[in-house]
Amino acid sequence: MVLTDVRTAGGASARTLLSVRRPTAARDYAPHRGKWLFMKRMCAAALVVTAALGLATTGCGPQEQDAKQPGTDGGTSVGSKQLRELTDAEQLRIADAQQRLIKSCMTRKGFDFWEAERLSLEESRTLGWVTDAVAWANKHGYGSRIEAKHDRARLTNRNLAYREGLSDERRAAYDKALDEGSDAPVITAEVPTGGTVRKRVGGCVAEAEKQLYGDRVAWFRAEKTVMGLQPLYVPQMMADKRFASALASWSRCMARSGHTYRNPQEARQAAVEQGLKAGPGKGFEAERKLAVADATCAKNTSLRSIGNERETHYVNMLRGRYGSDLDTYARLQLQAFARAAEVVEPRT
Repeated sequence: MVLTDVRTAGGASARTLLSVRRPTAARDYAPHRGKWLFMKRMCAAALVVTAALGLATTGCGPQEQDAKQPGTDGGTSVGSKQLRELTDAEQLRIADAQQRLIKSCMTRKGFDFWEAERLSLEESRTLGWVTDAVAWANKHGYGSRIEAKHDRARLTNRNLAYREGLSDERRAAYDKALDEGSDAPVITAEVPTGGTVRKRVGGCVAEAEKQLYGDRVAWFRAEKTVMGLQPLYVPQMMADKRFASALASWSRCMARSGHTYRNPQEARQAAVEQGLKAGPGKGFEAERKLAVADATCAKNTSLRSIGNERETHYVNMLRGRYGSDLDTYARLQLQAFARAAEVVEPRT
Protein backbone atom coordinates (compact mmCIF):
# COMPACT_ATOMS: atom_id res chain seq x y z
CA MET A 1 0.00 0.00 0.00
CA VAL A 2 1.31 3.45 -0.84
CA LEU A 3 -0.50 6.29 0.88
CA THR A 4 2.29 8.73 1.62
CA ASP A 5 2.40 12.31 0.42
CA VAL A 6 6.01 12.93 -0.61
CA ARG A 7 7.43 16.44 -0.40
CA THR A 8 10.28 17.39 -2.69
CA ALA A 9 12.47 20.41 -3.49
CA GLY A 10 12.82 21.54 0.10
CA GLY A 11 9.27 22.69 0.85
CA ALA A 12 8.74 23.13 4.58
CA SER A 13 6.01 21.00 6.10
CA ALA A 14 3.06 22.90 7.51
CA ARG A 15 2.88 20.30 10.26
CA THR A 16 6.21 21.16 11.85
CA LEU A 17 5.62 24.62 13.28
CA LEU A 18 3.09 25.23 16.01
CA SER A 19 0.85 22.21 15.74
CA VAL A 20 0.46 20.18 18.91
CA ARG A 21 -0.82 16.70 18.28
CA ARG A 22 -0.52 13.13 19.33
CA PRO A 23 1.75 10.97 17.17
CA THR A 24 0.37 10.05 13.77
CA ALA A 25 1.38 7.42 11.31
CA ALA A 26 3.83 8.36 8.60
CA ARG A 27 1.38 6.94 6.08
CA ASP A 28 -1.74 8.90 6.79
CA TYR A 29 -4.56 9.54 4.39
CA ALA A 30 -7.03 12.13 5.55
CA PRO A 31 -8.91 15.34 5.09
CA HIS A 32 -7.34 17.87 7.43
CA ARG A 33 -8.62 20.52 9.77
CA GLY A 34 -10.39 23.68 8.70
CA LYS A 35 -8.63 26.66 7.21
CA TRP A 36 -7.45 28.21 10.49
CA LEU A 37 -4.30 26.20 10.84
CA PHE A 38 -2.53 27.67 13.87
CA MET A 39 -4.97 26.99 16.69
CA LYS A 40 -6.06 23.60 15.44
CA ARG A 41 -3.75 20.68 15.46
CA MET A 42 -2.97 19.37 11.99
CA CYS A 43 -4.39 16.04 12.97
CA ALA A 44 -5.61 13.75 10.26
CA ALA A 45 -9.29 13.66 10.93
CA ALA A 46 -9.96 10.60 8.92
CA LEU A 47 -6.78 8.53 8.73
CA VAL A 48 -9.09 6.20 6.90
CA VAL A 49 -6.75 3.50 5.76
CA THR A 50 -4.22 3.73 8.57
CA ALA A 51 -7.03 3.37 11.08
CA ALA A 52 -8.51 0.49 9.15
CA LEU A 53 -5.22 -1.36 9.01
CA GLY A 54 -4.20 -0.78 12.59
CA LEU A 55 -1.58 1.94 12.28
CA ALA A 56 -1.29 4.81 14.74
CA THR A 57 -3.96 7.49 14.52
CA THR A 58 -4.89 10.63 16.38
CA GLY A 59 -8.17 11.72 17.90
CA CYS A 60 -9.93 14.79 16.49
CA GLY A 61 -13.17 16.11 17.79
CA PRO A 62 -15.37 19.09 18.65
CA GLN A 63 -13.94 22.21 20.18
CA GLU A 64 -15.97 24.50 22.39
CA GLN A 65 -17.31 26.62 19.56
CA ASP A 66 -18.53 23.67 17.56
CA ALA A 67 -21.70 22.84 19.45
CA LYS A 68 -23.96 25.53 18.00
CA GLN A 69 -22.41 26.20 14.63
CA PRO A 70 -24.95 26.26 11.83
CA GLY A 71 -25.12 23.59 9.19
CA THR A 72 -24.19 20.64 11.36
CA ASP A 73 -27.41 18.72 10.85
CA GLY A 74 -26.38 17.54 7.39
CA GLY A 75 -28.29 17.07 4.20
CA THR A 76 -28.53 20.72 3.13
CA SER A 77 -26.99 21.72 -0.16
CA VAL A 78 -23.59 23.33 -0.23
CA GLY A 79 -24.80 25.95 -2.66
CA SER A 80 -27.23 27.36 -0.07
CA LYS A 81 -24.51 27.99 2.49
CA GLN A 82 -21.94 30.70 2.84
CA LEU A 83 -18.46 29.19 2.73
CA ARG A 84 -17.30 28.45 6.25
CA GLU A 85 -14.91 26.28 8.20
CA LEU A 86 -16.20 22.85 9.14
CA THR A 87 -16.57 21.96 12.77
CA ASP A 88 -14.52 19.10 14.12
CA ALA A 89 -17.68 17.00 14.43
CA GLU A 90 -18.30 17.52 10.72
CA GLN A 91 -14.72 16.60 9.90
CA LEU A 92 -15.16 13.39 11.84
CA ARG A 93 -18.31 12.61 9.88
CA ILE A 94 -16.37 12.91 6.62
CA ALA A 95 -13.73 10.58 8.04
CA ASP A 96 -16.34 8.04 9.08
CA ALA A 97 -18.07 8.29 5.71
CA GLN A 98 -14.78 7.56 3.95
CA GLN A 99 -14.43 4.35 5.91
CA ARG A 100 -18.02 3.39 5.18
CA LEU A 101 -17.51 4.00 1.46
CA ILE A 102 -14.27 2.05 1.43
CA LYS A 103 -16.01 -0.84 3.16
CA SER A 104 -18.76 -0.85 0.53
CA CYS A 105 -16.21 -0.75 -2.27
CA MET A 106 -14.08 -3.55 -0.80
CA THR A 107 -17.18 -5.69 -0.31
CA ARG A 108 -18.06 -5.25 -3.98
CA LYS A 109 -14.56 -6.43 -4.86
CA GLY A 110 -14.91 -9.57 -2.79
CA PHE A 111 -13.05 -8.65 0.41
CA ASP A 112 -14.07 -8.24 4.02
CA PHE A 113 -13.41 -4.84 5.54
CA TRP A 114 -14.13 -3.49 9.01
CA GLU A 115 -14.51 0.17 9.82
CA ALA A 116 -12.20 1.38 12.57
CA GLU A 117 -13.64 1.53 16.06
CA ARG A 118 -14.88 5.04 16.67
CA LEU A 119 -14.14 7.10 19.71
CA SER A 120 -17.07 9.01 21.17
CA LEU A 121 -17.50 12.65 20.25
CA GLU A 122 -16.22 13.67 23.67
CA GLU A 123 -13.20 11.42 23.38
CA SER A 124 -12.46 12.74 19.88
CA ARG A 125 -11.98 16.33 20.98
CA THR A 126 -9.26 18.28 19.19
CA LEU A 127 -7.17 20.11 21.75
CA GLY A 128 -5.68 22.57 19.31
CA TRP A 129 -2.60 24.62 20.09
CA VAL A 130 -4.38 25.81 23.19
CA THR A 131 -7.63 24.78 24.82
CA ASP A 132 -9.81 26.46 27.43
CA ALA A 133 -12.11 23.47 28.01
CA VAL A 134 -11.59 23.24 31.77
CA ALA A 135 -14.21 20.55 32.42
CA TRP A 136 -12.77 18.31 29.70
CA ALA A 137 -9.25 18.80 31.04
CA ASN A 138 -10.44 17.93 34.55
CA LYS A 139 -11.80 14.62 33.26
CA HIS A 140 -9.28 13.69 30.57
CA GLY A 141 -6.15 15.74 31.20
CA TYR A 142 -4.46 16.07 27.82
CA GLY A 143 -6.09 12.86 26.60
CA SER A 144 -3.39 10.29 27.35
CA ARG A 145 -5.88 7.67 28.53
CA ILE A 146 -7.99 8.19 25.43
CA GLU A 147 -4.89 7.66 23.32
CA ALA A 148 -4.09 4.49 25.24
CA LYS A 149 -7.63 3.22 24.67
CA HIS A 150 -7.27 3.93 20.98
CA ASP A 151 -3.92 2.15 20.85
CA ARG A 152 -5.40 -0.94 22.47
CA ALA A 153 -8.12 -1.04 19.83
CA ARG A 154 -5.51 -0.57 17.11
CA LEU A 155 -3.53 -3.58 18.26
CA THR A 156 -6.56 -5.83 17.77
CA ASN A 157 -7.57 -4.34 14.42
CA ARG A 158 -9.47 -6.93 12.39
CA ASN A 159 -8.37 -5.64 8.98
CA LEU A 160 -4.71 -6.18 9.75
CA ALA A 161 -5.32 -9.74 10.91
CA TYR A 162 -7.58 -10.41 7.92
CA ARG A 163 -5.00 -9.16 5.44
CA GLU A 164 -2.20 -11.19 7.04
CA GLY A 165 -4.37 -14.30 6.83
CA LEU A 166 -4.75 -14.07 3.07
CA SER A 167 -2.61 -16.01 0.62
CA ASP A 168 0.11 -14.06 -1.16
CA GLU A 169 -2.03 -13.83 -4.28
CA ARG A 170 -5.13 -12.70 -2.41
CA ARG A 171 -3.11 -10.25 -0.31
CA ALA A 172 -1.78 -8.61 -3.45
CA ALA A 173 -5.31 -8.43 -4.82
CA TYR A 174 -6.50 -6.93 -1.52
CA ASP A 175 -3.85 -4.21 -1.67
CA LYS A 176 -4.69 -3.43 -5.27
CA ALA A 177 -8.38 -3.21 -4.44
CA LEU A 178 -7.73 -0.97 -1.45
CA ASP A 179 -5.38 1.63 -2.94
CA GLU A 180 -3.53 0.04 -5.91
CA GLY A 181 -0.17 0.30 -4.12
CA SER A 182 2.77 1.37 -6.26
CA ASP A 183 0.66 1.07 -9.41
CA ALA A 184 -1.71 3.82 -8.28
CA PRO A 185 -1.97 7.08 -10.23
CA VAL A 186 0.10 10.01 -8.98
CA ILE A 187 -1.29 13.51 -8.47
CA THR A 188 0.87 16.50 -7.62
CA ALA A 189 0.50 19.89 -5.99
CA GLU A 190 2.80 22.87 -5.70
CA VAL A 191 3.03 24.25 -2.16
CA PRO A 192 3.35 27.94 -1.20
CA THR A 193 6.81 27.59 0.33
CA GLY A 194 8.19 25.94 -2.81
CA GLY A 195 8.43 22.33 -3.80
CA THR A 196 5.97 19.69 -4.86
CA VAL A 197 3.81 17.25 -2.93
CA ARG A 198 2.91 13.98 -4.63
CA LYS A 199 0.22 11.52 -3.67
CA ARG A 200 -0.08 8.03 -5.04
CA VAL A 201 -3.45 6.44 -4.27
CA GLY A 202 -6.12 4.61 -6.20
CA GLY A 203 -8.55 1.77 -5.63
CA CYS A 204 -11.32 2.02 -3.06
CA VAL A 205 -9.55 4.82 -1.19
CA ALA A 206 -9.55 6.98 -4.31
CA GLU A 207 -13.13 6.00 -5.12
CA ALA A 208 -14.32 7.05 -1.67
CA GLU A 209 -12.49 10.36 -1.93
CA LYS A 210 -14.03 11.03 -5.33
CA GLN A 211 -17.52 10.25 -4.02
CA LEU A 212 -17.08 12.81 -1.27
CA TYR A 213 -15.02 15.59 -2.86
CA GLY A 214 -15.84 15.13 -6.53
CA ASP A 215 -12.67 16.48 -8.14
CA ARG A 216 -9.84 14.66 -6.36
CA VAL A 217 -7.11 16.69 -8.04
CA ALA A 218 -8.73 20.02 -7.18
CA TRP A 219 -9.21 18.88 -3.59
CA PHE A 220 -5.64 17.64 -3.21
CA ARG A 221 -4.16 20.84 -4.61
CA ALA A 222 -6.39 23.15 -2.58
CA GLU A 223 -5.73 21.15 0.58
CA LYS A 224 -1.96 21.15 0.18
CA THR A 225 -1.93 24.86 -0.65
CA VAL A 226 -3.99 25.77 2.41
CA MET A 227 -1.98 23.46 4.66
CA GLY A 228 1.18 25.06 3.28
CA LEU A 229 0.20 28.60 4.23
CA GLN A 230 1.21 28.23 7.85
CA PRO A 231 4.91 29.08 7.40
CA LEU A 232 3.87 32.27 5.60
CA TYR A 233 1.90 33.77 8.47
CA VAL A 234 3.02 32.10 11.71
CA PRO A 235 6.13 34.33 12.09
CA GLN A 236 3.92 37.42 11.81
CA MET A 237 1.47 36.00 14.29
CA MET A 238 4.16 35.18 16.82
CA ALA A 239 5.34 38.78 16.57
CA ASP A 240 1.80 40.14 16.89
CA LYS A 241 1.54 42.36 19.97
CA ARG A 242 -1.95 41.27 21.00
CA PHE A 243 -1.13 37.61 20.70
CA ALA A 244 2.25 37.96 22.41
CA SER A 245 0.60 39.87 25.26
CA ALA A 246 -2.05 37.17 25.72
CA LEU A 247 0.61 34.46 25.65
CA ALA A 248 2.67 36.30 28.26
CA SER A 249 -0.44 36.64 30.44
CA TRP A 250 -1.05 32.92 30.12
CA SER A 251 2.55 32.20 31.19
CA ARG A 252 2.24 34.47 34.24
CA CYS A 253 -1.04 32.81 35.18
CA MET A 254 0.59 29.39 34.98
CA ALA A 255 3.50 30.57 37.11
CA ARG A 256 1.07 31.67 39.83
CA SER A 257 -0.26 28.11 39.80
CA GLY A 258 3.25 26.73 40.23
CA HIS A 259 3.88 25.83 36.59
CA THR A 260 6.65 27.68 34.77
CA TYR A 261 6.11 27.37 31.03
CA ARG A 262 6.36 29.85 28.18
CA ASN A 263 3.54 28.37 26.12
CA PRO A 264 1.00 25.52 26.08
CA GLN A 265 3.31 23.33 24.03
CA GLU A 266 5.88 23.29 26.82
CA ALA A 267 3.19 22.37 29.35
CA ARG A 268 1.97 19.44 27.28
CA GLN A 269 5.46 18.18 26.61
CA ALA A 270 6.15 18.33 30.34
CA ALA A 271 3.02 16.28 30.99
CA VAL A 272 4.24 13.61 28.58
CA GLU A 273 7.66 13.47 30.20
CA GLN A 274 6.22 13.38 33.72
CA GLY A 275 3.87 10.58 32.73
CA LEU A 276 6.72 8.49 31.39
CA LYS A 277 8.64 8.90 34.64
CA ALA A 278 5.78 8.48 37.11
CA GLY A 279 3.81 5.68 35.47
CA PRO A 280 0.12 5.50 34.52
CA GLY A 281 -1.56 6.30 37.87
CA LYS A 282 0.50 9.14 39.31
CA GLY A 283 1.39 10.31 35.83
CA PHE A 284 -2.23 10.86 34.85
CA GLU A 285 -3.04 12.77 38.02
CA ALA A 286 -0.12 15.13 37.36
CA GLU A 287 -1.24 15.44 33.73
CA ARG A 288 -4.81 16.22 34.79
CA LYS A 289 -3.76 18.95 37.23
CA LEU A 290 -1.46 20.56 34.69
CA ALA A 291 -4.10 20.40 31.96
CA VAL A 292 -6.67 22.05 34.23
CA ALA A 293 -4.24 24.86 35.07
CA ASP A 294 -3.42 25.25 31.37
CA ALA A 295 -7.07 25.44 30.31
CA THR A 296 -8.01 27.71 33.21
CA CYS A 297 -5.26 30.18 32.37
CA ALA A 298 -6.18 30.05 28.68
CA LYS A 299 -9.77 30.85 29.58
CA ASN A 300 -8.87 33.64 31.98
CA THR A 301 -6.52 35.30 29.49
CA SER A 302 -8.69 34.70 26.37
CA LEU A 303 -5.63 33.18 24.72
CA ARG A 304 -7.61 30.88 22.42
CA SER A 305 -10.07 33.50 21.20
CA ILE A 306 -7.32 36.07 20.67
CA GLY A 307 -5.22 33.51 18.84
CA ASN A 308 -8.14 32.57 16.60
CA GLU A 309 -8.86 36.21 15.80
CA ARG A 310 -5.25 37.08 15.02
CA GLU A 311 -4.83 33.95 12.91
CA THR A 312 -7.91 34.86 10.90
CA HIS A 313 -6.43 38.30 10.36
CA TYR A 314 -3.11 37.01 9.04
CA VAL A 315 -4.66 34.29 6.88
CA ASN A 316 -6.94 36.90 5.31
CA MET A 317 -3.87 38.97 4.45
CA LEU A 318 -2.87 36.11 2.13
CA ARG A 319 -6.19 36.12 0.29
CA GLY A 320 -4.92 38.34 -2.50
CA ARG A 321 -2.78 35.46 -3.71
CA TYR A 322 -4.44 32.41 -2.19
CA GLY A 323 -8.10 33.39 -1.91
CA SER A 324 -9.19 31.03 -4.66
CA ASP A 325 -7.43 28.11 -2.97
CA LEU A 326 -8.97 28.95 0.41
CA ASP A 327 -12.43 29.14 -1.13
CA THR A 328 -11.99 25.90 -3.08
CA TYR A 329 -10.80 24.16 0.06
CA ALA A 330 -13.84 25.35 2.04
CA ARG A 331 -16.28 24.63 -0.79
CA LEU A 332 -15.08 21.07 -1.35
CA GLN A 333 -15.08 20.34 2.36
CA LEU A 334 -18.68 21.54 2.63
CA GLN A 335 -19.55 19.39 -0.35
CA ALA A 336 -17.85 16.39 1.25
CA PHE A 337 -19.73 16.94 4.48
CA ALA A 338 -23.08 17.19 2.72
CA ARG A 339 -22.37 13.89 0.99
CA ALA A 340 -21.00 12.30 4.16
CA ALA A 341 -24.21 13.18 5.98
CA GLU A 342 -26.06 10.94 3.53
CA VAL A 343 -23.68 8.05 4.15
CA VAL A 344 -23.05 7.84 7.88
CA GLU A 345 -24.59 9.00 11.13
CA PRO A 346 -22.85 11.58 13.35
CA ARG A 347 -20.81 10.49 16.33
CA THR A 348 -22.36 10.86 19.76
